[in-house]
Amino acid sequence: MKHWIKRTLFGFAGAAMVAGSIAGCAGQRHGWGGGDSADFRAKMVERVGSKLELDASQKQKLTVLAEKLQAQREALRGAGGSGDPRSQFKALFAGNKLDQAGASRLIDEKTAVVRTGSPEVIAAAADFFDNLNAAQQQKVRDFMERGGRRWSRHG
Repeated sequence: MKHWIKRTLFGFAGAAMVAGSIAGCAGQRHGWGGGDSADFRAKMVERVGSKLELDASQKQKLTVLAEKLQAQREALRGAGGSGDPRSQFKALFAGNKLDQAGASRLIDEKTAVVRTGSPEVIAAAADFFDNLNAAQQQKVRDFMERGGRRWSRHG
C-alpha cells in the first residue's frame, strides 16, 4: 500500500478512536438537542453516577474526565482550519484529484491534537477508573463489553 494511504487510514482510525471514546463516555444525546455542553456533561455524570453508584469524590473525577474529553473533542474539531471536519474532508475531494498534500496536512494536524491532549485524557480516565471499587470497575467492563450500550435512560 502506498505510504500516504497508510498514513491517511491510520490518521482517520486514530481520530475515530478518539471520537468513539468521547461518544462512549458521553452516552447518547437523543432529546437534548444542541444544548449547553455543561448541562449535557452534568446530566451524563448524574446518569453514569447513578448507574455506578458513585460517591461525591468519584463523581468529581468523572466530571474532570468528561471535561477533558470535551476539550479534546473541541480541539480535534478545531484543528485544521474551518472547524468543520466534514467540510475539511469533503474539500480533499473537491478537485479532479485527491488533495494528497491537504490530506496529509489534515492528518498531521488531527494527529498532533490527539497526541497533545491524550495524556490529560488518559490521566483523567485512570484517576476515575482507579478510584472505583471492584464492583464498579466490573460494571464499567460490562458496559464496554456490550459496546457502550444499555446506560441510556432506559437501561
